[in-house]
Amino acid sequence: MQPEAIAPAGILPGLSRPAIVLIGLSLLAVICVICFMTLGAKGSWSFVLPFRGRKLLSLCLVAYSVAVSTVLFQTVTNNRILTPSIMGFDALYVLIQTSIVFFLGVGALGTLNPQLQFSAEVLVMVAFSGLLFRWLFLGEERSLHLLVLVGIVFGILFRSLSQFMQRMLDPNAFSVLQDSFFASFATVDASLLLISSVIVGVVTLVGLRLLHSFDVLSLGRAQAINLGVPYKRTVVIILMLVAVLVAISTALVGPITFFGLLVASLAHSLVGTSKHKFVLPAAVLLAIICLVGGQTVLERVFAFDTALSIIIEFLGGIVFIILVLRRAAR
Repeated sequence: MQPEAIAPAGILPGLSRPAIVLIGLSLLAVICVICFMTLGAKGSWSFVLPFRGRKLLSLCLVAYSVAVSTVLFQTVTNNRILTPSIMGFDALYVLIQTSIVFFLGVGALGTLNPQLQFSAEVLVMVAFSGLLFRWLFLGEERSLHLLVLVGIVFGILFRSLSQFMQRMLDPNAFSVLQDSFFASFATVDASLLLISSVIVGVVTLVGLRLLHSFDVLSLGRAQAINLGVPYKRTVVIILMLVAVLVAISTALVGPITFFGLLVASLAHSLVGTSKHKFVLPAAVLLAIICLVGGQTVLERVFAFDTALSIIIEFLGGIVFIILVLRRAAR
């Protein structure tokens, strides 16, 4: 673990660099939230505040889920260029959407009960990850990197099946289906927020009980075992928490490949330490700033029709390339 960075002299004396970064990010996140709720508001506040509040809650839920799941996944795999999406979750989501249109027709996307569809998508993605983890940790001990490779193979399989069915679809049906392949932060069903909040809350409570183990796990498997961490049980629990968070965010807004990598990398760079008590809140705050601030700028300032996810994925892809090049240069 890296030593905790010290703030430069004269800048909030007595506070460490991570604390100063968290204070700054918190203030910036509050500003983004206030701007999102008030900028360009017209009409009755009794309508505006609940309407925008539901949208704000959905953005914060997705930001929290993506940030926490990515940081924890990088911790257990001990690799900062990996994200949970590499396990094939995005491809599985696309396969589910394609199967709905292929077997039930394009009208099913708009007529299916949102809670039923959401629950089915979450259960399928969590069940898929559960089978992978069960195969990994039962019987012969296998490497986490083998798990990642198996996830990549399944992702390719899911994409191939999706493309096979998409080629047999009517062009009009395919054009409607294609819209669901891109994350949309502006059209989250408000009826899904309560159940999503409850699930994320339960995951958070379980994660807090393991908080003391995260820094030790980042040292590697051998060191964690030597320091008394029940490695197999802890890693399985963390991976299941990651799977639930990824399933929630994907089912709510759609697949997001590089967003988690973007905020996790920025969090590590800004706080200057690998301690999770600083990295996790920094990543969450950065994710909220990106989503809430970005959506505010696109909707209220520039009135762009471009989806925020496209911009975020572009920036995240650049960060991924930079990280890969840095590793290759070492």
